[in-house]
Amino acid sequence: MKVAAIQYDIAWADRTANFSLLEPLIEQAAHAGARLIVLPEMFSTGFVVDQEDIGEPEGGPSSQFLVRMASTHNVWICGSCPELSQDDPRPFNSLVLASPAGVVHRYRKIHPFTYGGEDKHFRAGDHFVTVDIDNLRVSLFVCYDLRFANEFWALAQTSDVYVVPANWPTSRKEHWVALLKARAIENQAYVIGVNRTGSGGRLEYPGESRIFDPLGQEMATGSSTTEILYAEVDPAVVQSTREKFPFLQDRR
Repeated sequence: MKVAAIQYDIAWADRTANFSLLEPLIEQAAHAGARLIVLPEMFSTGFVVDQEDIGEPEGGPSSQFLVRMASTHNVWICGSCPELSQDDPRPFNSLVLASPAGVVHRYRKIHPFTYGGEDKHFRAGDHFVTVDIDNLRVSLFVCYDLRFANEFWALAQTSDVYVVPANWPTSRKEHWVALLKARAIENQAYVIGVNRTGSGGRLEYPGESRIFDPLGQEMATGSSTTEILYAEVDPAVVQSTREKFPFLQDRR
């Protein structure tokens, strides 16, 4: 399966601007043959954590945009956005995955970023999500989750690909790349890490998106500008890697 990771400079708290920017990029990725397209964390707003009205209803404009893009281009597409539920004024940081048929899956970020104050304004999710996409087992995480290796380990036996959209700042970009690579190596799975570029909320973002294979080798590397990364991922490669190097069976 061909996958695409789209990194770009997210317009701050401006959904309309971000949708307009993304439409031609998504069309380009689809025309290039991508079956799964991954957008950054908070793809429609940027990492706005202290604006009370930033949340949108579940199934709101960001989710609707993803569903429309998936249907229009016959692709799977995901990105996270702030979604409200009925029992709490704080939104979840929801990674929404839309299928070409309009089916929507949601992973709610388990680890709000306390260092940046996300925990004060966003709710934490409480369960993992793995989705079968054309016989490829795709597990969903978001940004800060990357630092919690045990949760990736818990899904290793049932995952071929980990998806990690992020708003990871330039000041810690070495951590971003190192942790993505580590998650690939230790779980013998593909890792698709998609980061934003530009600036927002007084922070700079480096891009530096990456796609790693199950041996931790770089398949695609992003720069600091708007671009689309592509890679071919294959569950048979995951299986053969784990058979050749049967390390997972020794994990306790």
